[in-house]
Amino acid sequence: MRLLVVNPNISTSVTALIEAEARRAASPSTELTFATAQFGVAYIETRFEALMGGYATACAAAEHQGNFDGLVVAAFGDPGLGGLKELFDVPVVGMTEAALASACLLGARFSVIAISHRITTWYRECIDANGLSSRLASIRCLTSPLRDIGTVQEDHADRLIELSQLAVEQDGADVIIVAGAPLAGLARSLRDRIPVPVVDGVSSAVRHCESLIALQPGSARAGSCQRPPRKPYAGLPPALGKLLD
Repeated sequence: MRLLVVNPNISTSVTALIEAEARRAASPSTELTFATAQFGVAYIETRFEALMGGYATACAAAEHQGNFDGLVVAAFGDPGLGGLKELFDVPVVGMTEAALASACLLGARFSVIAISHRITTWYRECIDANGLSSRLASIRCLTSPLRDIGTVQEDHADRLIELSQLAVEQDGADVIIVAGAPLAGLARSLRDRIPVPVVDGVSSAVRHCESLIALQPGSARAGSCQRPPRKPYAGLPPALGKLLD
């Protein structure tokens, strides 16, 4: 099977982290292709930035149309996910929904470890949209300025561990979700240091997408996820416009 993994922000250093974790997680027979948003921001913290990231993901995925069996949206918060599920007739999986699904299979309550305070409101909204607010123990986040989005793990390693431990000890988390593509792969190093399961969004999304492809559930021809209706459009990139024809 063939997966396209799209980073909805413009940071190639983050794409490298995503790629490393995706390749560790994917089945040996899975072919992986990676794409980075061609416009937008270095990393997504706000609703508006997510709006840009969702459109950038649609544009990137449209360029690869016909060459993938499943699409992974590799940003926590799943920018544009609902619209992308309408646009493509293959499984489309977001990091947030995949990480939440994994966490709910591993424990009753989960905590999210995030890279900034500004991002937490949007994350709460995403968790609520997935119907899982009652299972959220807490969102804990870094508060120090980020030197570089590609080096968050190295720069803040001790604090990320501390936040995870506090979520278990003080918030009652049964599972820790390390949130955001800049933290891709961190879960592997935390597993021996945190006394509860630790979930990574990239590996969860890759594995869940593989499972959906293998299940062959068919595509939506009715309901809210069916393809958008044909109508006049203007100003779209050719590849994206072709998908709407």
